[in-house]
Amino acid sequence: MKHSQSKSIFDFYGKPGFGKALPLSLQHILAMIMGAVTPPIIVAKAVGLSAPDAALLIQVALFFSGLSTLLQLYPIGSIGARMPVIFGVGFAYMPTLLAIANAVDPATGEKMYGVDAIMGAQVIGGVAMILVGLFIKHIRHLFPPVVAGTVVLVIGLSLYHVAINYMAGGFGSPGYGSGENWLVAGLTLVVVLACSQFGKGYFRLAAIIIGILAGYALGSFFGMVSLERVANAQWAAIPMPLAFGITFPIGAIIPMVIICIVNSVQTIGDLSATAVGGMNRELQDKEMSGGLVANGITTLVGSFFGSLPTSSFSQNVGIVAMTKVISRYVLGVAAVFMVLAGLLPKFSAIMLTIPAPVIGGATIIVFGMITMTGIQLLVKDELSSRNVTIAALSVALAMGVAAAPNAVAQLPEMMKSLTNPVIIAALTSFILNMILPKKSLQDEQRERDQIEKDMNGSSDTENVQKKVTPEVVR
Repeated sequence: MKHSQSKSIFDFYGKPGFGKALPLSLQHILAMIMGAVTPPIIVAKAVGLSAPDAALLIQVALFFSGLSTLLQLYPIGSIGARMPVIFGVGFAYMPTLLAIANAVDPATGEKMYGVDAIMGAQVIGGVAMILVGLFIKHIRHLFPPVVAGTVVLVIGLSLYHVAINYMAGGFGSPGYGSGENWLVAGLTLVVVLACSQFGKGYFRLAAIIIGILAGYALGSFFGMVSLERVANAQWAAIPMPLAFGITFPIGAIIPMVIICIVNSVQTIGDLSATAVGGMNRELQDKEMSGGLVANGITTLVGSFFGSLPTSSFSQNVGIVAMTKVISRYVLGVAAVFMVLAGLLPKFSAIMLTIPAPVIGGATIIVFGMITMTGIQLLVKDELSSRNVTIAALSVALAMGVAAAPNAVAQLPEMMKSLTNPVIIAALTSFILNMILPKKSLQDEQRERDQIEKDMNGSSDTENVQKKVTPEVVR
């Protein structure tokens, strides 16, 4: 189907001049680039990758962030949402990725999985995403806001300790907890906060990058930055398949499949927000299905090249809703920039020079915002006693086990793969939503009114009996 070519930035098919599109594209690049590179940085450190391999993980993340966005903007048949959205490697998977990376064999005390296990698990997770996309019309009711909101809330809560450890310098580092580390992290946090709350225009959109630059400068003063790996990095390289290998351990597959399914629900929320906020209409079934299938395909294919799983970027949804700029050409320029950045190992090497306290100071706010997104999803549903019970018990079990990991240390390995806080929250909220009676606030109020009526009726009967009994005796 051909569309008339306009130059309007407020038309999805509009193609403004490059000079007009570039500043608007830059907004999206600034809003998402650190979100795309930080997860691979953290995962690389968790699994102990060498500097070249860590740079490759970042490089491929950028490359597939761009490709996944282009597929959503310019679909192939029914694969893609055909909507003004930005996709990329995101934070939503972090708790599960770190749980896989940090899993320890109780017999040897050594780590059980590496990047190869993460990639293998992603293959199956990508297939799960595709299936969700194909059948979403029939299963969407299984994931109401109370389930999706609870899971997103726990994702945010379970990442706080990661940010705090990075603010202190990175767990196990020689200067862990030193004053210099906290000073650098504090400056980064303050600058991000100041720019996001008091800044305007690009200063507000680029708050995280500006904060990182400030923290980077102070970290350099304290000798935390080394540019040796940048000098040794190649100028250009094409991602090669199976660079990290691939394995399929069941202990990594189960939690990955669950988080991929749950993240699909969050993606639906972002697509819906884009349709309503940016395009002034409701999300169509074909857009929802196409977006989920495309995300599953990029996650699946990306795993063979070393990319972490992709998801929608909520911060970019906010930009679209705020500006109403929905031209896919504008977002496409941003996506092409990400693809090109993914071909430049020098850029990835520069990202690896960012000191750990800077990453911690910049991400603590991001993780807090993820938590608040979960709360916003929860309050979309009415906070009935039923829904409060589902959310409360799910969060309590998830964070309780996270705070006391030794409590599940004796469980079989298969069971321990399900003790990740996000997985516990997802399973608990899903099961409770299926089995607890469906009661609205109105239903609960009617029950309370009936109980009060019955109690008052019983009381009136007793009073009547007390009045009648003495007369009978006489």
